[in-house]
Amino acid sequence: MEYLTLIVLSAFSLIIIVTSAPKPRARTESEKYYLSAHLEKRLPLPDISDEPTCNLSVVVPAYNETERLPSMLRETVDYLENKRLKDPIFQYEIIVVDDGSTDGTSKTALKYGQTNSHVDLKVLTLEKNRNKGGAVTQGILSSRGKTILFADADGATKFSDHETLERRLLEVVDNNGFGVAIGSRAHLVNTEVVVKRSFIRNFLMHSFHKVLYILGIRAIKDTQCGFKLFTRKSASYIFHNMHVEGWIFDIEVLLIAQYFNMPIVEVPVTWHEIDGSKMSLIKDSIRMAIDLLTIRLCYLSRYWNIREPLPRLKRD
Repeated sequence: MEYLTLIVLSAFSLIIIVTSAPKPRARTESEKYYLSAHLEKRLPLPDISDEPTCNLSVVVPAYNETERLPSMLRETVDYLENKRLKDPIFQYEIIVVDDGSTDGTSKTALKYGQTNSHVDLKVLTLEKNRNKGGAVTQGILSSRGKTILFADADGATKFSDHETLERRLLEVVDNNGFGVAIGSRAHLVNTEVVVKRSFIRNFLMHSFHKVLYILGIRAIKDTQCGFKLFTRKSASYIFHNMHVEGWIFDIEVLLIAQYFNMPIVEVPVTWHEIDGSKMSLIKDSIRMAIDLLTIRLCYLSRYWNIREPLPRLKRD
């Protein structure tokens, strides 16, 4: 009888977890358009299923980033413009995804674009906060680049490290056009950058890595760095299959990449902690633990399935 009760409770718990699993909401009508710093009217967003029209898309998820975003954009544009000077055919776009901000983040991004007219900067404003994973997903699915990078708005990672990621990505791209290069802070674990962090932060970090090992992500030492580069085909296959929109979305990104046997290379980057983090240490750690369990159960139970993206119908 005790075993039967345990089985029933386990089944009930599984049903509760799976049925409450993340379900990304569809785009609203306004979220199908973007604002350009150089045009007053809204324009329809492109789709990642379209042919690429530039070399690199930089997707910047931003929630209440009025203070930190301008500095990050300056560093990003300085690097990209210098790259364009060396290679005149190099073209890029920057997509700032305002994740339902309340501090005028969209206006800040547009103002930067208006004062730097040579920059192809687009702003996608989400009506409601989706969380970081949702913002990244929406931006990447609307990208035009042959390669697509997402980079955190705080500028914690030195943007010029893109050069190393790009070189390593090109080295591992397979015959199917798959390849992922992820920035890594693993080399900083025993340095002052990490040692100075609080005991609770480091305890949670090590616990998180143990859970990832159980989930099957064993070769990647740093899954959470907000600096990841994808080939266009890799991004399409991964982000058309995304379910998780919270902080833990990076894990699902890597699980999907592994499912398709995509080459993944981890690249050390220059990183420093920036004040103003939007993460609540305890609250978000608990949320991440629940999301990790949810991801595991949803894929094991086949409640979530991974499919190849369907070709997009041509526009009239």
